[in-house]
Amino acid sequence: MLSGFLSSVIALLLSSVVMTLGWVLAKRSISDREKSSPFECGFDPIKSARLPFSLRFFLLAIIFLIFDVEIVLLFPILISMSNSFSLTTVFSLFIFLVILIGGLFHEWNEGSLDWAQ
Repeated sequence: MLSGFLSSVIALLLSSVVMTLGWVLAKRSISDREKSSPFECGFDPIKSARLPFSLRFFLLAIIFLIFDVEIVLLFPILISMSNSFSLTTVFSLFIFLVILIGGLFHEWNEGSLDWAQ
C-alpha cells in the first residue's frame, strides 16, 4: 500500500517538475513580429493564415478515419476466425460489414466522396 502511494507521489512530483521546466523554458517574446507572422516559403503571406479550411477536406479526413478504424476493428475478427471458426463470429462480422457498406452508400449518395470536382 505504501509503495503505491510513494510511486504516485513520485509520478506527480516528476510530472510537475517537467511541466514547470517546459513552461519556464518556453517563454517567448510576443513582440517579435517575424516569429509571430505566418511563413510561406520565404515570401510575404498572400492571405491570412487564420482562414477556415475547406469543409470537403474535413469530410474526407473524417471518412479516412472511419475506414481506418474499420480496418482496426476487422483485423482481430479475421485473426480469431483463422484460429476457430464460429457461426456467431461470422454473423457479427456480416452485420458489421452491412452497417459499414450502408454508411458508404449513404456518403456516396450525399456526395461526400466526390471531393475532386
